[in-house]
Amino acid sequence: MTSRREDAYATFRPRRSRYVSIGTAIAVVVVFGITAFTIPRGGVTGWSGVDSAAMFVFGLAVAGFLLRYALVRATPTKEGLHVQNLIVSRDIAWAQVVNVQFGGGAPWLVLELDDTDTLAVMAVQRSDGDFANAEARRMAALVEAHNRRAGND
Repeated sequence: MTSRREDAYATFRPRRSRYVSIGTAIAVVVVFGITAFTIPRGGVTGWSGVDSAAMFVFGLAVAGFLLRYALVRATPTKEGLHVQNLIVSRDIAWAQVVNVQFGGGAPWLVLELDDTDTLAVMAVQRSDGDFANAEARRMAALVEAHNRRAGND
């Protein structure tokens, strides 16, 4: 029973988009690196070592943004949920969650909050298919369990 409870609190992470973003980040660094340091310098192009370095740094910046996508996650605890999306992080208490939505063609799970706001949870993505559906059910079960527990206190 304990292992089931621990599994319920496992971190939510996307699968497919995570692999794609990591692979693409590696490819971007390789392509920008090769291009930056093999392009002819001087002459008609006017390309310099500074230009090569700037191009490589730009490639690193693009790769960094792509890797940020790989860090998307939602970490449940007994108190609430920490959601790390692409740009913004947010901590919410379980009592704030009114409903869990994962339908209607939305690309990721959405939490309806008690202040009429919504919070996208990019860690559960439709592109992950059946795995995402199972994760959405797990999130809904966590919300229901904690809200029921709070109602009994």
